[in-house]
Amino acid sequence: KHYLCGCCAAFTNIAITFPIQKVLFRQQLYGLKTKDAVHQLQKDGIRNLYRGILPPLMQKTTTLALMFGLYEDFSSLLHSHTNAPELVTCSMAAVLAGTTEAVLTPFERVQTLLQDYKHHDKFTNTYQAFKVLKVYGMREYYRGLVPILLRNGPSNALFFGLRGPIKQCLPEATSYSTHLVNDFICGGLLGAMLGFLFFPVNVVKTRMQAQIGGEFQSFSKVFVKIWLERDRKLIHLFRGAHLNYHRSLLSWGIINATYEFLLKL
Repeated sequence: KHYLCGCCAAFTNIAITFPIQKVLFRQQLYGLKTKDAVHQLQKDGIRNLYRGILPPLMQKTTTLALMFGLYEDFSSLLHSHTNAPELVTCSMAAVLAGTTEAVLTPFERVQTLLQDYKHHDKFTNTYQAFKVLKVYGMREYYRGLVPILLRNGPSNALFFGLRGPIKQCLPEATSYSTHLVNDFICGGLLGAMLGFLFFPVNVVKTRMQAQIGGEFQSFSKVFVKIWLERDRKLIHLFRGAHLNYHRSLLSWGIINATYEFLLKL
């Protein structure tokens, strides 16, 4: 049930927030202001607004199913085979679940290519993008794996570790609707905080995955390149972070509330 509820929660979230994600993506890749990124999408037209939704839909439904399901499975496994404190076992279970999710990096990779307007003339759909990457070998599908691993494990550990304590700080829920509101607030606050914290990692990941073929540059090398391009200013590195904050607030609020609601059913 944890896998199924995670899958349904992801589907609901992607369907609602995909256009916001596209604006954010353009800001991460090109360092645009929000107004310019929105204008760029308007020029692309309504036909291209949901272009590239299939990979994140496939990836997010699967990764969130794995995130919630594997966390529960790994937690049970570690609790039954070790005598470590609960905080340690839960953190380890979350990191293991996040690391396992990285197997689905090819979906995130193709999503990046389909959302980049520079590749609009090269790919018409998800299948074609996968087919083109096949020419470059299996390694090309996993370009950007390092930042994904750096993001997934620690963010999962913080999400599952802080979800309970944050909810306990909220007013006590006495009905389904107030439970739903509390779960939305709890998930939204955590998602927004983690999205902001790991924003620079996602900027590097986006830059790495927008490339097709050529040298596989290290995380540090790409980070330095972006840092120099953006005038060595931290505020420029976080361009788009405010939109990401609000998107994550909405996305993780929807995910956590939907997941908990379905779990109760």
